[in-house]
Amino acid sequence: MTPVTAISRNNNTMKQVVKIWILVAAMVMGGALPPQVLGDSPITTQWSAQAKSKKKKSKKAKKSRDSKKSRKSSAIASPLVAVPTIGKTASTAAVQQQGSNALLAVTIPKGVSNQVINYKAIRVNFNPALHIPNCVAYELTATMVSMTDAPGHENRKNYNYARDASVKSCPDNWEYRGSGYSRGHMAPAMDMRWDKTTMAECFYMTNMCPQDTKLNNDHWRVLEEKVHRWAKRDKRLMVYTGPIMGKNRKMIGKNKQNIAVPDAFFKVLYAPDQGRAIAFIYDNRPCPGNISKYAVTVAEVEHRTGLTFSSAIPKHQCKVEDWE
Repeated sequence: MTPVTAISRNNNTMKQVVKIWILVAAMVMGGALPPQVLGDSPITTQWSAQAKSKKKKSKKAKKSRDSKKSRKSSAIASPLVAVPTIGKTASTAAVQQQGSNALLAVTIPKGVSNQVINYKAIRVNFNPALHIPNCVAYELTATMVSMTDAPGHENRKNYNYARDASVKSCPDNWEYRGSGYSRGHMAPAMDMRWDKTTMAECFYMTNMCPQDTKLNNDHWRVLEEKVHRWAKRDKRLMVYTGPIMGKNRKMIGKNKQNIAVPDAFFKVLYAPDQGRAIAFIYDNRPCPGNISKYAVTVAEVEHRTGLTFSSAIPKHQCKVEDWE
C-alpha cells in the first residue's frame, strides 16, 4: 500500500467518524441532517432512520401530553354541578347576589325596627330591637342542593354559632344558654353546606330565633328536608322564614330581656318556574302530625306578620298535594 493510498483511506475514515458524530448531535438536539452530510453509508443510513423514528415518537408524545392537558382544562371549566367547589369558596355563578334578587325583597311594616343584611346566600331582615330576624329569605337551586348532598360537603360540626361583629345589635351566642330554647336557624345549615362562606354566615346569630328544642329537632326539620327535596325537583325555590310575634312577649338573653321569643314560625315557598306557592305556620312548641296540618296561604302569613311578599307570588294557594 502506497503512502497516498493510506492517507486517502484515513481521510475517508475520519470523514465517516465526523458524519456519525454530527448525526449523534442532531439526534440529541432533535434536528435533521441534510442528505449531503448523511451520505449513503450503511451506518449513517441506520442512524438517520433512528433519528427520524425518535423525532416522530417525540412529536407523538407531545401531542398526547397536549391532549391530556386540554381535557384537564375542559374539566376545570365544567359547570358547578359537574365539578362542585366543595370545601372552598364556591363560584359566584352558583348563587345570585341576594341584594339584586327582587323576588327576595320583603316589605316590613311601618314602625317595625329593621336592618337589611345581604350575606352571600341569604338576605336577613334583622330586628335590632328584638335581636332576632323579622324574615330571612334565600333562593335555593337544584345546583346548590346537588352540591350540599355531594360527598365532601361542608360539615356543620366544623362551624360554631357566632356574633356578627358588623351588626351592632347582634346578640351573643351565650345568651341562649339555660333558656330552654334552641338556636333555631331560619335559613338551615342543610341548605348552605355547599360553601364555606355560606355555612359560616348561616351560623351568625342574626339568622337565629329562640325555638322549642323538640320542634327544632323534629317536625320543623322534616319541613326543611321537604323544602330541600322540592328545590331539587323544581330547579329553584324562593324560601322565606321568620317568627310570628305575640303581644305578650317572653324574653331571654342578657338580663333575660334582650332576645324576644316568637309565638310561632312561618315558612313561605315560591317556585317561580311552576308558578306555585304555599306557606306553613308552626307554633313554637312540639307540633306533631303531617305537614298538611300546618299548611296555610301566603296571604295568611302576611296577615299574621304584617309582612308583604313579592306581588309575583300567588297569595291564595294552599294545596300540599301540588307539592308532594
